[in-house]
Amino acid sequence: MTSLLHTLALLAAGLAGAAACISPASAQPAPPAAVEDSMAQRMQACTACHGKEGRAARDGYYPRIAGKPAGYIYNQLANFRDGRRHYALMSELLVPLTDDYLHEIAGYFASLDLPYPAPKAPTGTPEERARGQRLVTQGDPGRKIPACAACHGAALTGIAPAVPGLLGLPRDYLNAQLGAWRTGQRKAHEPDCMGQIARSLAPEDIGAVSHYLAAQPLPADTHPVAVPPPSWPLRCGGLPEGTK
Repeated sequence: MTSLLHTLALLAAGLAGAAACISPASAQPAPPAAVEDSMAQRMQACTACHGKEGRAARDGYYPRIAGKPAGYIYNQLANFRDGRRHYALMSELLVPLTDDYLHEIAGYFASLDLPYPAPKAPTGTPEERARGQRLVTQGDPGRKIPACAACHGAALTGIAPAVPGLLGLPRDYLNAQLGAWRTGQRKAHEPDCMGQIARSLAPEDIGAVSHYLAAQPLPADTHPVAVPPPSWPLRCGGLPEGTK
């Protein structure tokens, strides 16, 4: 019995010593790492698909959002949230967000002044690209199709605050969006001028336009122009109220 009691006493002393070696600080879990509370940090949810800093993804589908006009970015965020554009991943991210926060997101990406990559090598036949150039720069008056440049600016870099540039976009993305407008999968506020134009385009027109635009070099100044044209060729619901 004495031997057993002695053994138990030694064991208890050893456990007490071990406990004393563990400081209270080391027994507590490490505090969580601090996370920077900034728009750049929050917008990583966007850049996971749209590329670093919103410069565009490599897959040719997710477009560049850096430097787009703030009004255009806001309109598209609201369109996804409110069901005028359909892509479940975007809609689910945006449904909980308020108009004010969508404006903050739009302002953040619009403020990013980042260089564009070089355009891809021309694709399509010379005839297709020539057809695309005519539609982009002159339109087709016989079918009441205005030139892309009439709304998106002579340099095709967009017009602030709500008209996007058309350069630096992948051909696959251009095809997909024109096709979505043509079939009604993408819509804007009425009157939906882009829907009207896309429905007037034949499939081969869409291919020609996307071939031409995707191969165009960027001008020295890639920013949207600030001064709108004296008049717009069509009434568009996505433009500032009162603009025609």
